[in-house]
Amino acid sequence: MVDQYTCDAKLWRVSRSNLKKEMSQDAAATANLQLSEVYWSLVAKADKKFSKIRDLPYYEHHRYDTHFHKVFKVYTKLWKFQQENRQKLVESGLKRWEIGDIASRIGQLYFGQYMRTSQASYLSEAYIFYEAVLTREYFKDGLFQDLNLANKQLRFLARFLTVCLVLNRREMVYQLVNQLKMLVSEIKRAFQDTDFKEWKRVIRDITKFLKVDTAFMNMRPLRYSIVLDHDPDNLPHVSFIKRKLRLRDAILCSYHPNEVKFSELTIDNFRMLQCLEWEPSGSFYQSNGNGISNPWSNIGQSGPHQGSIRVNYYSQEISDPTLPPNPRKAVLYSPSTTHFIAVLATLCEELPADGVLLIYLSASGASNYGADNIQTNMTQSDAVCDNSLGGLNIGSHGNGGTILGINKGEKGEPIAILLSPTSSYPTPHNNTIDPRIPNGSQFTSFLTSPLQSLIILLGFSSSDIQIQMENLNKAQNILSSCLDKWGEMLASLDTIHPVWAQVLEDPFIRRLLLRFIFCRAILSLYAPISGKKEYVPECSPPLPNAFLPTTPLSIETISQIADIFGATTMFNI
Repeated sequence: MVDQYTCDAKLWRVSRSNLKKEMSQDAAATANLQLSEVYWSLVAKADKKFSKIRDLPYYEHHRYDTHFHKVFKVYTKLWKFQQENRQKLVESGLKRWEIGDIASRIGQLYFGQYMRTSQASYLSEAYIFYEAVLTREYFKDGLFQDLNLANKQLRFLARFLTVCLVLNRREMVYQLVNQLKMLVSEIKRAFQDTDFKEWKRVIRDITKFLKVDTAFMNMRPLRYSIVLDHDPDNLPHVSFIKRKLRLRDAILCSYHPNEVKFSELTIDNFRMLQCLEWEPSGSFYQSNGNGISNPWSNIGQSGPHQGSIRVNYYSQEISDPTLPPNPRKAVLYSPSTTHFIAVLATLCEELPADGVLLIYLSASGASNYGADNIQTNMTQSDAVCDNSLGGLNIGSHGNGGTILGINKGEKGEPIAILLSPTSSYPTPHNNTIDPRIPNGSQFTSFLTSPLQSLIILLGFSSSDIQIQMENLNKAQNILSSCLDKWGEMLASLDTIHPVWAQVLEDPFIRRLLLRFIFCRAILSLYAPISGKKEYVPECSPPLPNAFLPTTPLSIETISQIADIFGATTMFNI
């Protein structure tokens, strides 16, 4: 028979062991609770700073730099904290979608900073965070039980789509569009009493956008490529001019009321945005993104990049550090007069002494700006204006309201202008499109994709060109040779107006001007509209007569390219 004392001792040891276990569990729970409190305090602080910077205007660069660094500092701390304490935070109730929400916010911050600075590294880092959220399916659990979570996933996909469009990751764009379509359909079935008209419109918008911005229009990068375009370090030197100016800032502004767009990015602003940037020359872009591993594949996990937000390796992989910074761009969609003037005044104030501000205006109606209201204290201003569908009234009333009146009414530095035709000739592939829903400016198309625009004008479709790649390459070589000759002539002629001469060594403005000369020659000699001034673009100040459409170089170039595609009879040459 077991001694009572022995039994009591055993029970005491068991009770003490249980007590220690309970105390240990309580201590762990307390520690987890403290960690959780710290974490959610960081989340609240990050949310507060994010809400402040989210609504700040993109165009006031210097004023809000400190705000951006502050919000990134707190998100860096938050991200590192959740990585180091992931398991304990999960035990305290942290959900996967909450981790995804932080990563998505960081991606949103990066894209916002890209829009403020035009620095390509911010754009690539935004892509990394968004891709990680997508591949890890952070918002998947409970997606069809929680409407709020469903909307988070939809908004995330829409934002990621914008990043991929600007980054020109077309394979991912189409993948995201298909996923968005399927998700909206599935969510609609799960929440039958909810109206998803907004998301149907988003799908309709991106579908139209991709239909207009075809792969054919992007066969050659819209961005300035040091591989395909003239090396900026070897541009012809303009010896007779002492003042050399550079493009530093641009305002890209669209007023087409029904232009094809995705979010606030119209097709024309989208093309001009890319046209005013350098094409990164790293292996990521050379391979179009295929086969390139993501070096930050452990985002949201422990590992060598734990706690890091900036992904320098990936940025170096896709960008050329020898390239100059991209010109900064303020992208505006149908701004009010006061908003436009505010943006213009801010950029003028921040413009460096050797800087050029390019103003791109795309409009179909009468948007009235008085010449006296556009007073610049900038070093130089260049305007690219598309008013092909009705007119843009910028100028004094004594000048009939045309934008050319600015040249006689500006105060301070003179202004150079490239002005689109007042009428756009319908091509065989867009003459059935509702004119109230323009699928992109013909003039802007020539400035950003000159050869493709000519081929569309001739009536060829993208499927036609796919079987004529050899001809396309021949035509591109002829065009490139002609543009180089024009560029050399511009730099050597001392009869060119000083306004143009001062900017000829800027690669972006030089390329726009050369493509304008080509566009003017094409539309002047195109037989169906020959002799009709309303279909021909203008520039001010005028260029020397050596660049008129009827000069031998213009005629020879157009004749050779037209002959390649069997379209010689379509030009009066």
